[in-house]
Amino acid sequence: MTRTTLRFWIVTLATAFTMAATASLGLWQLERAAQKTALQTQINERGALSVWSNTELLAAADATQGVHRPARLTGTWMPERTVFLDNRQMNTRVGFFVVTPLQLEGSQQVVLVQRGWVPRDFTDRSRVPVVPTPAGRVELEGRLAPPPGKLYELGESSTGAIRQNIDLALFARETGLPLLAVSVLQTNPVADGLLRDWPLVAIDVHKHHGYAFQWFSLCALAGLLYLWFQILSPRRKRRLHGTDAR
Repeated sequence: MTRTTLRFWIVTLATAFTMAATASLGLWQLERAAQKTALQTQINERGALSVWSNTELLAAADATQGVHRPARLTGTWMPERTVFLDNRQMNTRVGFFVVTPLQLEGSQQVVLVQRGWVPRDFTDRSRVPVVPTPAGRVELEGRLAPPPGKLYELGESSTGAIRQNIDLALFARETGLPLLAVSVLQTNPVADGLLRDWPLVAIDVHKHHGYAFQWFSLCALAGLLYLWFQILSPRRKRRLHGTDAR
């Protein structure tokens, strides 16, 4: 095998591997986009379902199956267990998400309610905002959601009124409360000074389409470069040399 032939096959194999790898990554991105599109459809369908009350929520074998559907719950606030999640944004402003457990009426079960957003005092970062919390029976409206999202945190999860994150299992052990595996984003207006401009739940699939386009473009580029440098350009040179020889 000549040196030229060996180089030809090395380049051919390298190109084939590159095209296979980039094409596979492009297909994977399209698959991820399809999965997220299906998830968005599920979220929209659940949002249009009938409202869950205490009865449906407590009767559910798996409360997480009700995530994203509307809820109208009654119960009693447990303000002494209120947690202020730090570094949370709403309308581009940084402050706290106020999370208060609600003991459901007619049960010992408790659900965490993400009540809304409140600004923090930047002159005294240890100061806890005063949030009015009515005593006695309350009724709230909202939508079922996963537990509050977590931000990056150095070290172990903190405790106390102000904390970066709230871990459902750890909080249940810390407080002894029988917590459900979901939370509630409160949406009904209440005169407590909290903002409730929760963003709509939307899954971004455009980035996956963009990544897929990039991978398929690289695949096509590798094929075109191979076609030019390995086939067309050498053939053109041979043709020109043949003309010169005549």
